[in-house]
Amino acid sequence: MDSVIKFEDFVKSYDVRGLVGSQLTPEVIRAFGAAFCDVLELEGKEFVIGHDMRESSESFAEAFAEGAGLRGANALMMGLCSTDMTYFASGKLDVASVMFTASHNPASYNGMKFSRAGAKGIGLDSGLAQIRDAAKEYFADGIQAVENRGFSKALNLTVEYVSYLRSLVDLSQTRRLKIVVDAANGMGGFTVPLVLQDAAGLEALNLAIVPLYFELDGSFPNHEANPLQVENLRDLQQAVVQHGADLGLAFDGDADRCFAVDEKGGLVSPSALSAIVSVREIDRVRALGETDITVLHNLLTSRVVEERIAAAGAKPVRTKVGHSLIKEQMAATGAVFGGEHSAHYYFRDFWGADNGMLAALHLISELGAFDGAMSELSAAFTPYFSSGEINSTVSDVPAALERLRRAFPECSIEEYDGLTFSSTTEDSWFWFNVRSSNTEPLLRLNAESNHEALMVEIRDKAIQIIRN
Repeated sequence: MDSVIKFEDFVKSYDVRGLVGSQLTPEVIRAFGAAFCDVLELEGKEFVIGHDMRESSESFAEAFAEGAGLRGANALMMGLCSTDMTYFASGKLDVASVMFTASHNPASYNGMKFSRAGAKGIGLDSGLAQIRDAAKEYFADGIQAVENRGFSKALNLTVEYVSYLRSLVDLSQTRRLKIVVDAANGMGGFTVPLVLQDAAGLEALNLAIVPLYFELDGSFPNHEANPLQVENLRDLQQAVVQHGADLGLAFDGDADRCFAVDEKGGLVSPSALSAIVSVREIDRVRALGETDITVLHNLLTSRVVEERIAAAGAKPVRTKVGHSLIKEQMAATGAVFGGEHSAHYYFRDFWGADNGMLAALHLISELGAFDGAMSELSAAFTPYFSSGEINSTVSDVPAALERLRRAFPECSIEEYDGLTFSSTTEDSWFWFNVRSSNTEPLLRLNAESNHEALMVEIRDKAIQIIRN
């Protein structure tokens, strides 16, 4: 089996995701540990390892530490944690890190997310390709140990992590809220009691938490840990209404993405949450004396995000879609915050990394100070009508794009992360973006308008043309 393992199949653009047993084995992981040490020049230095609740994660973390140790690196073992907890350790200690998780992928998968010191992301063009190639050599030829092998020791930064998040969001004036949280048997079941309750030994917040699927179980017995799929939010929506809760929150498997539903069970769009957090972060740093403030949003977020950033007196900067791209832009622009349509939220004061729990704290604080229900707050940040992302299997992508160009002659077309078609008349506007998937024969469509009927018309017309 070993001879047919193809590393290129499971080393993705921003991380590693593969099938346990057939692609990811302890031997493969050990080779990655050695390669990680070599490429990042960690001999004699410390780095952080964290892992989620998947069945293979703990043994993989140990195998990685062994491989790195053979090449002289010292592993600080965090044990069970969310991905953003490894970012915190990487940022606070200024050391490299690796997190074992496959995020929202099914139980048969596992993977690795890598960071350089300071929680700086590693993608294919910033070191991951070199790690992959070196790991492939170590896997084939074996790992030659250095004279001074590295060691492993436990690391616990739980209290520091919780204290730091709470220091970034003022929850002192929050009215008591009842919140249902669906952890989907993922790491949210570990971090929510720490941050929102008193499991870290710190004072509990003024919240009544109703837990859904907090038991850590990498087989995901209740539903997939992927809140981007609406069917995985149904239990949360029902529970919010059943318990008369003010808010519902859902986290993905490694708890780095956060989704919300209102008191009626209605979805709060990631764009609305991005707009809310944008304004709050602008206000927070302005109160500290900053005047030249930048906020990022990717090109698929609602137009309201850009409008709210500008209205708050900051500079909105549009980016392409993608984890490492936004992290790079965060660093290049000094942006205080960055929001994606996929519910990744990036914070300058969290080393430019994404943190779903921090976004959740902002939403809780905003709702707790708001004189009204979550549905009203959400509506104020959702004035337009969006299609959400719609995928179509397409055998000839260039031909489909050419059909769209001919079908929408009235549109201006921007070639930036796919094609964005836009049109504005006296009282109406619409835009839609079509992007190719990097890994599958798919076209992804997102559309928005200030009139629902127009959005539906444009959405349906575009789908019909794409699938023709």
